[in-house]
Amino acid sequence: MKTIMTKKEMKYVKKQNNNSKLIRTEILLAPILLIIPFAVGIFLINDWYIRGYLLGNSTKFLGELIIGIVIIFGNIIFDFSFIKSLKKLSSKIN
Repeated sequence: MKTIMTKKEMKYVKKQNNNSKLIRTEILLAPILLIIPFAVGIFLINDWYIRGYLLGNSTKFLGELIIGIVIIFGNIIFDFSFIKSLKKLSSKIN
């Protein structure tokens, strides 16, 4: 059942689109979304190398290596599409 709003009720409904504010927020937060997973992946691979490979316990820390590689490659795959869509949307807004 649809309800019809009167003109007085419509006065308080915002009609403008806030996509430009959303795009600005995504641009400001993009470095965090790109850098933190990459840094965590590098840390895990570095930890595997130092505590596992150099000390001879590489099988004990193999999980860290696998998780680090998955994080880095997953981040790279999704970052390209994220940046491409962000550029596309920002060019439409401006």
